Amino acid sequence: MHRSRRRDHRPARPRSGRTSTPLPLRQAGSVLAEGTGVVLVGYFSGKRKDFASVMDTAAAALAVRGIRVLGRAVQRRGVSDGGVRKMSWPLSSRTLIRRGKAQEVLVVREAVGADAVVFVNPLTDHQRRVLTELFGCPAVSLADAPAE
Repeated sequence: MHRSRRRDHRPARPRSGRTSTPLPLRQAGSVLAEGTGVVLVGYFSGKRKDFASVMDTAAAALAVRGIRVLGRAVQRRGVSDGGVRKMSWPLSSRTLIRRGKAQEVLVVREAVGADAVVFVNPLTDHQRRVLTELFGCPAVSLADAPAE
């Protein structure tokens, strides 16, 4: 007899080393208080040439609020990654950036002792939750932060 190819509907087993409850999320305003140290992260198309000035502008906007930028990371998507049509899409719907870059940001955050990770790009609620759990600190978007 042949086995059914239908999906097994049993609940998934929890993966080892992961918590089943996500870390609590705070509003960007309470995370980005004066004196907070952050890692600034940006995701840019390979065709965008002014990414360095965008990162500098974001760092200056944070500095005006009294937030210290302790580290930076940039994920650039080249043409070879999927064609012109997909250039504006995120590399990962879960984390916006690739897994390797996310691990790099985690290492930088731990090395400099940052309190939060700030993305220049807007984040979805799902991305914010996944990144907060991955980094072990709040991950917020610069667009979510209240203006002074």
